[in-house]
Amino acid sequence: MAFSAEPPGKEGKPIPLPLVHHQGYAPDLPAGHRFPMAKFALLFARLQAEGLAAPANTHVPAPIPRDALLRVHDAAYVDAVLARAVPPAIERRIGLPVDDGVARRALLAGGGTLLAARLALRHGLACNTAGGSHHARADSGAGFCIFNDVAVAVRALQAEGLIRRALIVDLDVHQGDGTAAIFRGDSSVFTLSVHCGANFPVRKEAGDLDIDLPAGTGDADYLAALAPALARALAAGPYDLAFYNAGVDVHADDRLGLLALSDEGIAARDRHVLAALRESGLPVAGVIGGGYMDDVAALAGRHAILHRTAAALISRRSAAGS
Repeated sequence: MAFSAEPPGKEGKPIPLPLVHHQGYAPDLPAGHRFPMAKFALLFARLQAEGLAAPANTHVPAPIPRDALLRVHDAAYVDAVLARAVPPAIERRIGLPVDDGVARRALLAGGGTLLAARLALRHGLACNTAGGSHHARADSGAGFCIFNDVAVAVRALQAEGLIRRALIVDLDVHQGDGTAAIFRGDSSVFTLSVHCGANFPVRKEAGDLDIDLPAGTGDADYLAALAPALARALAAGPYDLAFYNAGVDVHADDRLGLLALSDEGIAARDRHVLAALRESGLPVAGVIGGGYMDDVAALAGRHAILHRTAAALISRRSAAGS
């Protein structure tokens, strides 16, 4: 199954990056909660201010339906979330109150990642302003993750016959343990996780390719480890679609990170990954992954690196008519 690059716009005009966003991505949390929920709204505002988000290229997702969730998650867990009746022990593991706003956000984020994947199959590249909930497993959420949106999107597209094999490139600072567990032994999905080995989760899951980096790894060493890992993952293809989890908790200033990348290092990482995937002919759906700072406006700006980098890439390719 092969997909063409982005078609040129009318009269050779560049095509804007397809974005997926919903105002429900940022529900209220109790005062003082450590999860920076406001970053999703601030990210979209930043993209608007930079001219990257406009009505013409912004797509609003519907909540992911229950039947799509059931291809990945156990019915008892899905129904507990839908009923706002998650057991306290699981809610503590998630680290969020699974109330109306947060449960709706999980459904919308899942719908957003699936919509971004559909747009990527059409245009070559698309990005959600949420997503990357890679700690969620079949029977439970964890680590601020309720449903595994990327896994749900993969299974939905496979069920519809739109893709056969998918590549998941997970560069959040934390290992994508939930994703690895969901796809264990499944040759139709290849999981690459490059993460800090000393960070959460304490007990890692074996994915197809896991790169454990030591705490304090900076830009040069990170990129030196990433390049051959991504090449190995691509060599295990062919694939029909790639998902890219561009977590910015790899930054030196992230309070949950332990790695030491700069903004410039993150931008170089995103350029390398997106270019390599697109040069391999893969449509790419981007999700933002983790990022944790008290300065939420600065954090939103850091998440915007993904969208800015993707927008530049799709603009160059469409202008060239490739």
